[in-house]
Amino acid sequence: MTDIVVPQLGESVTEATVGQWLKKAGDKVSKDEVLVELETDKVSVEVAATADGTLSEIVANEGDTVEIGAVLGRLGSGSGEAPAPASEAPASEESAPEAAKDESAEDAGEQEAAPKEDAGSSAGGSGGGDLTDVTVPPMGESVTEGTMGEFLKKVGDSVSKDEMIAEIETDKVALEVPASADGTIAELLVSPGDTVTPGSVIARISGGAGGSASASSGQASGGTVEKEARVTEGASTTQTPAETGQSASGQEDRPVSPSVRRVASEGGVNPQDIPGSGRDGRATKADAVDFVNKAAQAPKAESKPKAPSAQREIGPREERVKMTRLRQTIARRLKEAQDTAAMLTTFNDVDMSAVMALRSKYKESFAEKHDVKLGFMGFFTKAIVSALQEIPAVNAEIDGSDIIYKNYYDIGMAVGTEKGLVVPVIRDCDELSIAGIERELGNLARKARDGDLTIGDMQGGTFTVTNGGVYGSLMSTPILNPPQSGVLGMHRIEQRPVAIDGKVEIRPMMYLALSYDHRIVDGKEAVTFLVRVKEALEDPERMLLDV
Repeated sequence: MTDIVVPQLGESVTEATVGQWLKKAGDKVSKDEVLVELETDKVSVEVAATADGTLSEIVANEGDTVEIGAVLGRLGSGSGEAPAPASEAPASEESAPEAAKDESAEDAGEQEAAPKEDAGSSAGGSGGGDLTDVTVPPMGESVTEGTMGEFLKKVGDSVSKDEMIAEIETDKVALEVPASADGTIAELLVSPGDTVTPGSVIARISGGAGGSASASSGQASGGTVEKEARVTEGASTTQTPAETGQSASGQEDRPVSPSVRRVASEGGVNPQDIPGSGRDGRATKADAVDFVNKAAQAPKAESKPKAPSAQREIGPREERVKMTRLRQTIARRLKEAQDTAAMLTTFNDVDMSAVMALRSKYKESFAEKHDVKLGFMGFFTKAIVSALQEIPAVNAEIDGSDIIYKNYYDIGMAVGTEKGLVVPVIRDCDELSIAGIERELGNLARKARDGDLTIGDMQGGTFTVTNGGVYGSLMSTPILNPPQSGVLGMHRIEQRPVAIDGKVEIRPMMYLALSYDHRIVDGKEAVTFLVRVKEALEDPERMLLDV
């Protein structure tokens, strides 16, 4: 008996609601076949069978609230479900020896598998060694798919457990996929450029010789995986009713999850009309939201008939290059921030004389003691944390009709790389010294340049700092990093004349820009926050002494 449990649901997500069961107790299931959908406050999660067999019991019913690791149902062995031969009476079956029952079950299984030669090859492939699936690892909070990169191994190559065999590019970082066991690469089920989802099988490893048996096994079960990959990419793959498990009527028999039904109902559309990008062509919540939004904009589109996907022809001195997944995500998230938040920017300038004098006085002894250079970011981060503690709305976020105030200070630092902008996060900045902040920033910047940032390095920031000054920017209006409510833009330090005690003096000045979500942060709070940052930087001794 194998338990079907609730998988990891992402950072800060601890429970889910059981959605629709796609199988009922007693149904036979195949490995990786989706059994049930779970709904969280962020995404819908599909839970698949971990082995071939029979769904013997459903423990958690639709609508139940379940936690990570809770048992949803149980799988029984498929062999125990085979029917007895017709020539045997029920009484003789009860008194038959166990060996006879097993033999009957084997006969029944062979008869059932006879029309499918590939499935038979898979069952008989034990001579080639056990096959171990290589699956896509979890990609982090809100990341539901990635693009398959190059395989570092090919079919027939020997691999060791935990040896890297492939890379997957997500909208945040590149993930390395390790071998799940020692053995030989028996089959690669996806190709570079394919879209893959967490938990999907991308390759199989054979534990012994006999690569031909492993390959036939891959053909038997790999067809489904390849088919799912094509559906995920949105390809127009034609499937027979036998392949999909649906009747010839098509969409009318397609399962629809509760979240899709709810979105369709609120948008006034037929859920069966929603094109699906999930397994077996089923619609996801994201598909439903996109379909409803497009339906609402349909009248506007009709007034200006233009094919949205049509690409213009390029000229002889032009070049068309497909956007990377990271660049597409940057574009999408920045546009979402503008469309969602009531974004406003307020400005101020700061005299950097005191900070620069302090750096000049102590930079050598600081570097000697802490083995890290004394930069500006340590001072800025301390000033920001102090201001956030006074104005907590700038460190909060909107969640539906609620406001979530965060009593911790994880500051994201925007870093430009060759692949695009990334925002690694320095944790618990209120508990770090200036040396600790500079050290953490140096480590994250190095990882960003080397491409070694992980999903965990970039999750959970409460506020963001971006320094356009390193590129020479004099002033800008930074864009929010959702769901955060504030981002501070730093700029270049420039010698400018300013009035000091009735005299004109030349001082090193920097413009500061705070972009904030006006839905949660009032103008008074935004201006006060920026003034507090200015005051702390112009009098750093007072800030460091907390007076």
